[in-house]
Amino acid sequence: MSTEKFSQTAYQQQLGEGKLMASHCPACDASYLPPRPMCPQCFGAQMEWREMPTRGKLAAFTVVHIAPTAMIEAGYGRDNPYCSGIVELKNGLKLSAQITGVDVSQPESIKIGSSVQAEFVSRGENDDMRAFLIFKVIV
Repeated sequence: MSTEKFSQTAYQQQLGEGKLMASHCPACDASYLPPRPMCPQCFGAQMEWREMPTRGKLAAFTVVHIAPTAMIEAGYGRDNPYCSGIVELKNGLKLSAQITGVDVSQPESIKIGSSVQAEFVSRGENDDMRAFLIFKVIV
């Protein structure tokens, strides 16, 4: 199986279509985000795309003041921090993403276990446009 099928470009395309897709190993029933071309659990190479739930709960978080380049380009940094967290999807899969719908100036108000919903946003311009997965806290 070609690793191109599970490349970052293919994953970005799926996000751009508003789909949260993981690579899934039918041999051991494990799923991975970000997608992987081979299963690290059983070393199976017959990976398939599987759509993931878009709801979950906040499992951990941090407020980031010193942002990486991509987030600086999106307008975040020392004067505009953002929340990054670990989300546990309804099926138990965990992934890292930006968390919105929270007050980063009062991190003590952000609650572990809060319900979150996936949102798909585009950032950049023209050929540099990319889709990103974020999760918004829902009440």
